[in-house]
Amino acid sequence: YDKTKLKEDQLPKSLIDLADPSWKGRWAASPSGADFQAIVSALLQLKGEPATTDWLKAMKENFTAYKGNNTVMKAVNAGEIEGGVIYHYYYFGDQAKTGENSKNVALHYFKNQDPGAFVSISGGGVLASSKYPKEAQAFLKWVTGKGGQDVLKNGTSFEYAVGKGADSNPKLVPLADLQAPKVDPTTLNSKKVTDLMTAAGLL
Repeated sequence: YDKTKLKEDQLPKSLIDLADPSWKGRWAASPSGADFQAIVSALLQLKGEPATTDWLKAMKENFTAYKGNNTVMKAVNAGEIEGGVIYHYYYFGDQAKTGENSKNVALHYFKNQDPGAFVSISGGGVLASSKYPKEAQAFLKWVTGKGGQDVLKNGTSFEYAVGKGADSNPKLVPLADLQAPKVDPTTLNSKKVTDLMTAAGLL
């Protein structure tokens, strides 16, 4: 959110609140991105299809579309829009460089098991058609082991390390403090989400 225009106590307590008419024309997102669609997937699982349909309809009325999370953040930073729904690491990545695209930006975490507090998981796998299955399996083992998790901690992606006993970058809010909702990622329905978003005129 634009910290020059909004204070923490003026922010929505839930992602659901952005459907309220008071937020019309005041927030942005990148609906075509997998990042945002993953959040809608969590909303669908947690609140059900009727509530998700209603929220997406209100989103269409209230929000401004941008292409890409970085573009959303830049728009907030430039004062074009008051707030945007993005993943945290775009902010931290910019701050680690020049900070020129995030100097007026602050992060707001929904927490409280809210759909907006959904923690998206990056997955990995080896194709059955792979010509190098052993090497691919070795790479996945390394990524999920200490070496790969240390890269997440000390690198510039600012994504969370989730390996057993692995620590994340100390600049990040601790994973446990995000108060994420319990969502089984294997049950998320991306096809249904894109269908609902298309019906709402968002895609």
